[in-house]
Amino acid sequence: AAVLSGLALALALALPSVALENGLARTPPMGWMSWERFRCNVDCKADPRNCISEQLFFEMADRLAEDGWRELGYEYINLDDCWSAKQRDAAGQLVPDPKRFPSGIKALADYVHARGLKLGIYGDLGIFTCGGYPGTMLENMKQDAQTFAAWGVDMLKLDGCYSSAEEQAKGYPEMARALNATGRPIVYSCSWPAYQGGLPPKVNYTILAEICNLWRNYDDIQDSWDSVVSIVDWFFTNQDVLQPAAGPGHWNDPDMLIIGNFGLSYEQSRSQMALWTVMAAPLLMSTDLRTISPSAKEILQNRLMIQINQDPLGIQGRRIVKEKSHIEVFLRPLSQAASALVFFSRRTDMPFRYTTSLAKLHFPEDAVYEVQDVYVGKIVAALKTADNFSVIINPSGVVMWYLRPMALPVQPWPAVRQQGPGEGFRPALL
Repeated sequence: AAVLSGLALALALALPSVALENGLARTPPMGWMSWERFRCNVDCKADPRNCISEQLFFEMADRLAEDGWRELGYEYINLDDCWSAKQRDAAGQLVPDPKRFPSGIKALADYVHARGLKLGIYGDLGIFTCGGYPGTMLENMKQDAQTFAAWGVDMLKLDGCYSSAEEQAKGYPEMARALNATGRPIVYSCSWPAYQGGLPPKVNYTILAEICNLWRNYDDIQDSWDSVVSIVDWFFTNQDVLQPAAGPGHWNDPDMLIIGNFGLSYEQSRSQMALWTVMAAPLLMSTDLRTISPSAKEILQNRLMIQINQDPLGIQGRRIVKEKSHIEVFLRPLSQAASALVFFSRRTDMPFRYTTSLAKLHFPEDAVYEVQDVYVGKIVAALKTADNFSVIINPSGVVMWYLRPMALPVQPWPAVRQQGPGEGFRPALL
C-alpha cells in the first residue's frame, strides 16, 4: 500500500497527461507570501495598512521591485487565503472581495508584471478554504484554472481544508491537468502531502513529483523558533524519504521564511536561512518588507546563500552528523563538484568550538578545497581533506561554508545522484 490511494495510482497509470509538463520551477521558487505575517486580517477599517487588500500587495510589489529583491530572484508575490468574496458570482466564478480588491485581480497581476514580478494566488481543494472562503470543488476545477489564467496568475497554491483523502487523490491531479490545459505557465503548489501525514504509505512522492511543482509536507510555520526547529526535525528525521523526491521542477516545501518578524533572534534567523537553503527549499518570505530591519534584509539578500539555494542540480541536502554535543552537520552537493556545509548548534549555553575534518565528513581523500564562509564572506584557501579545522558556532546558530575543489584526486568520481532510502551517502560527489 505504498501509494496515496488506489485511486491516485489508477489516475497516474491511466492518465499519462497527469504529469506536470510545464517546465517551471527548475530551481526553488523565490518571492513573498502574505500568510504567516498578515494571516486573514480582513479588517481594513481598523487596520488599513496591514489588512489583506490590493493596497498591501501593491506596496509589497513596489518593495520587491525597488529594494533589490527582484534582482536576487525574489520574483513571486503571492496572495494567500481570504482574498476572495464570501460567495462565487452568478456565473459560479471566484471573485475578489470588492471592497478590499476594488481593481480586481487582473489589475493586480498587471501591476505586478509591470514591475518584472509574478503573481501567485491561493485556492483550496474543498468546500471552503481554511479561512472559510469559497473552495474549489471537483466541478469547479476547470473554471477556476481558466479564471486564474485569464487574470494572469503565475502560481497557484492549492490548500486542502474541508476535503477527504479520496477527494484529494482525485482533485490534486485534476487541477494539474486543468492548469496545463489553460496554456498559461502556472507553477503549481500542492498541500496534498501535509493533509496525509507527509509520509508513505499514504504519500507517494513519485506520483506527487509528476503532479506538482512544490508541495507542503508538514505543519504550517508559526512565528517562533520552536516551530522552525520542529520543521527541521521532521524534515531531517525523514530525509531518506524526502530527499530523493526533490529536484528541478518538484520541491519539498518546509513553508515560509519568517526572518524579519518577531519570533526569531538574529542567530536563529541566520539558521533558518541556512537550513532552508541546504534543503533546496522555496524561499518565500512572509514579513513586512516596508519595515524590515537591515540585519534581516542582509540575511535574506545574501548573494552566495541564494546562489547555493538556486543551484541548477537541485539536489536536496542531508544531515550527515548528529553529535552528542548537540552540534549537527548538514551537506548539500552542488554543481561543479562544489558543496555547502552547515554546522548547526542546538546548544543554549555559549558559543561552541567544534573540531572535525573533511575526511570525517566523508569527502574524498587527497582533495583540496577553497572554503568560503557564506555569512562572513571570508575565503579560506587550500583546506585539505585530512586537515583538522574548528568552527565556533553560537547557540541556536550556524556556520555555513561553500566549498569549491581546487585540486582533486586522480581517480574518477561516481556521477552525482540522489540517494534512495538506506543507501550510504557519500557527500562530495562529482
